[in-house]
Amino acid sequence: MADPLRLYGLKALVINAATGIGEAVSRTLIKHGATVLAVDTLNSGVEQHFKAVRGITGYVSSLSDPARMPALIEDAVDKLGGIDILINDFPIPVDAPLSDGDSQLQKLLKTRADLIMSVCRSALPHLQKSPAGRIINIGFLRSVFAADGSGAFAQSEQDLAALARAIAAETGEFGITANYVQPGAIMTPTSRDVFRKDKALRDYCISGSAAQRLGEPVDVAKVILFLASDDAAFVSGTGVLVDGGRTGT
Repeated sequence: MADPLRLYGLKALVINAATGIGEAVSRTLIKHGATVLAVDTLNSGVEQHFKAVRGITGYVSSLSDPARMPALIEDAVDKLGGIDILINDFPIPVDAPLSDGDSQLQKLLKTRADLIMSVCRSALPHLQKSPAGRIINIGFLRSVFAADGSGAFAQSEQDLAALARAIAAETGEFGITANYVQPGAIMTPTSRDVFRKDKALRDYCISGSAAQRLGEPVDVAKVILFLASDDAAFVSGTGVLVDGGRTGT
């Protein structure tokens, strides 16, 4: 695990990569030898953001339409020369933090599932050619949910876990692993904006973490590095919580 180039020669597609967790993941993967196509939406500034970063190419694409995923994969293969690692963190907008029973939740989960399944199935023929195919899906941030949204947060994680199991069952025969990472309260630009408007939610998230702090994007990126590497070659259909531990609050 100490090998600084443990991803040497591998090609990674990172979705929602301009800032926050996606940016940290992109930078972490290149430090360990991967080449990264960092994809984000039109107004994200992703192309300019990574212009001077060796090993990362910023690329603009629509990330809201499952029907667009095959074209995104083909563009990625054209630019990277293949895909070994697929990191999915689709930017699905939420008007306000979700409470338990919020009618938006099922729609959000379906949208996420449709996007993830479309991009994974589009990438599958290319991942089959990889000696180390990896699919890693990232869950919604804790800041997407209100203080009284713990049940909705848990349901979102359970839905993500079911997706990982389904994808792992579909891809395992090809030596491809499929896992997920569920962040807790991670201080991304999106979370910062939410917590600025709702300091009580910020304090609630801190009190709900055994670590008694908010996490940083790099905390998530390091776990994704493990799942993307050979160290996790026999880990599939499962997930890792990156939340500092839960107090039960």
